[in-house]
Amino acid sequence: MNIKQLVQLILVQVREFIREPGILFWSIGFPIMMSWVLGVAFTSKKEVIQKVALIENLKQENTELRNFLKGSSVKSTYLSEHLKSYTKTIPLKDFGKTTYVFIVCDQKEATILLKRGVVSVIIVESAEKLTYQLDPKSPGGQLIYLQITDALSNIVIKEDKTKIEPLTESGARYIDFLIPGLIALGIMNSCLWGISYSLIDMRSKKLLRRMVATPMSKVNFIASLYISRMGLGLIESFLLILFARFYFHVHMEGNIFLYLLIFLSGYLAFSGIALLVSSRTSNSQIGNGLINAINMPMMVLSGVFFSYHNFPDWTIPVIRKLPLTMLADSIRGIFVEGAVFKDIAVEMIILSAIGILLSFIGLKIYKWQ
Repeated sequence: MNIKQLVQLILVQVREFIREPGILFWSIGFPIMMSWVLGVAFTSKKEVIQKVALIENLKQENTELRNFLKGSSVKSTYLSEHLKSYTKTIPLKDFGKTTYVFIVCDQKEATILLKRGVVSVIIVESAEKLTYQLDPKSPGGQLIYLQITDALSNIVIKEDKTKIEPLTESGARYIDFLIPGLIALGIMNSCLWGISYSLIDMRSKKLLRRMVATPMSKVNFIASLYISRMGLGLIESFLLILFARFYFHVHMEGNIFLYLLIFLSGYLAFSGIALLVSSRTSNSQIGNGLINAINMPMMVLSGVFFSYHNFPDWTIPVIRKLPLTMLADSIRGIFVEGAVFKDIAVEMIILSAIGILLSFIGLKIYKWQ
């Protein structure tokens, strides 16, 4: 082995790497930036916020609960102007502070909040005892139950003062929350990697230059990518739905045709994003970084694996405007709430408009050489 030759070849590879500022940013800077954002969001909080739905019974108030809520602040929630909430902060030695937000609502509203992942526990008030409704397989729900019962009793959990009603019906389990999020994530990944990365790879290999030299229509070429990926994505999503149906007994409460409409809207939106991302770069490593820059933040923020209501309240309006959030919320509404057309019409229009606008811009600035 020629060591000197090997060293020179290694140096060539290193110099090629550091001469591309885009590669340096996406391979070094972006992971550091993401770790900082997630570290600040999840490890720097001195105060933990737990949200609970409370069904009040003002005619039969529970003494323990009322003593616990005495002196707590009452305000409207960011969820709806007509919903009020009690906020009570409890200092825990060596564990910082835990703030309990009791969102006052009726049974129907509480069930919707549970299905959307806003709350993990529903408390039904009565004079004799408090009834806790939660998914018995939810670690978060179990933890909140233990914390609240301990805080109310102040010493030990009094079994005769509490009652647990396990929620096992369709829509109330974590798997019912997860499957719609995974479908939405699959749509995004299918477009960003199936369309965007494929186009960048074709440009880097000079294939696009050869194709445009033929009588091929550019619009037809892009449309063929959109339609083929959409068809494959539809098959992928239905396979996931069938698996979830037969293995986890996840049912779609809404209309299948409405699901197809929001599916097509979501595919159009992310196809437009994918085309715009791939419109200029010919470096696959930079393209990989651009795709991850879009993919990773939305995958973390948009409520795919856990509810975005865990983030600070001021971030919720921003997160709700992300394309993946609108898509996941709409699909989840069809699955667990039986949403109708008017419930998701705005999201459908916005997603379609994003797809059409970005596709138009992408085609205008697209570099075929």
